[in-house]
Amino acid sequence: MVTYLSRHTFFSAVLTAAAALSLVSCGGGSGAVSHQKGEPLQFEFARNIAIEETDSFAVVRIRNPWDTLRTLHTYVLVPDSIEAPASLPEGTIVRTPLKNALVYSAVHVSLVSELGAAQSIGGVCDSKYIHTPSVASRIADGSVTDCGVGTAPDLERIMLLSPDAIMLSPFENSGGYGKVVSLGIPVIECADYMETSPLGRAEWMKFYGLLFGRREEADSMFSSSREAYERLMGLVADVSDRPGILVDRLYGAQWYVPGGHSTMGQFIVHAGGSNPFASRPTAGSYPLSGEEVLMKAQDADVWLIRYSQSADMTLRQLEADSPVYPKFEAFGKGAVYGCNTSSCYFYEEVPFHPQWLLAELISIIHPGKAEPYDGHTYFTPLKP
Repeated sequence: MVTYLSRHTFFSAVLTAAAALSLVSCGGGSGAVSHQKGEPLQFEFARNIAIEETDSFAVVRIRNPWDTLRTLHTYVLVPDSIEAPASLPEGTIVRTPLKNALVYSAVHVSLVSELGAAQSIGGVCDSKYIHTPSVASRIADGSVTDCGVGTAPDLERIMLLSPDAIMLSPFENSGGYGKVVSLGIPVIECADYMETSPLGRAEWMKFYGLLFGRREEADSMFSSSREAYERLMGLVADVSDRPGILVDRLYGAQWYVPGGHSTMGQFIVHAGGSNPFASRPTAGSYPLSGEEVLMKAQDADVWLIRYSQSADMTLRQLEADSPVYPKFEAFGKGAVYGCNTSSCYFYEEVPFHPQWLLAELISIIHPGKAEPYDGHTYFTPLKP
């Protein structure tokens, strides 16, 4: 725990300095003026977000995950129940709670719904990936606007919707968000996926809880996730046998493997396994050729594959996909587990409920140490 707290303290200092040097005024910032100092909202695991709260507003600073000495965005959250104070720090002003948000990604649609604010989602992008019943039914009957695909949203529909904010996931060197930014609607950059630990990403729900007026619900949900996750970690903290875990497969000519500081890399270690690629201190995944992966991880004990297709993958199908696959020992032992994301909601559930995946990984890597959560099974053995 001390490690996380020290990182947070360091980040807060860096972020405060960066914010003082360079803040961007958007969507109604009032210029560089003095304002009351706020109290920090405690983040113990998330490294890319800091929040200060006053009696009348909250300042949210998001660190640029790709250039950590800079600020990606600053938001000033002002309750719509009060008149906006005359003196506000620079940043994008967002009136809260949001009542008519456009949410691009299924994972945030799912979270907002869980927090009890599904009625505040007025529009979505990439609707075919949204399985949350309370929102999917409203998309079907037209009461939630389908604004097209996230990479090229329908501007006319967005203008007709007139959302009070747009929630989307930023990408490095994305070149901005096209004409959407010209609409004058606050853009909430949801950079939670760039956190380097499962609990770090999950902790961003505190921010989303503030946005939708569901602070208590978010705090309670995170506390439950944290407690369960740390309890599960404790079950395998002292295991001496740490099987090697291989993840995913080739996409074209490249195999993206989890770096030592990646979220999946952390999941593997926390579940009592070892990551063959942990020596590279990368926060995300990095590409290798199939032959390079084979050289490094041929003797991995367990192979986990995420895929999306209409029928479940089989070992025979996997073998036909590439001649390199049967050379892995996990393939020969039948220790290959697949997660068909077209029929289970891995990407919607795991980011804000990391304990569900951790329990399942422990049950695979160290049978008998933990049982998967009822109704939250992701990986199953591939059949011949």
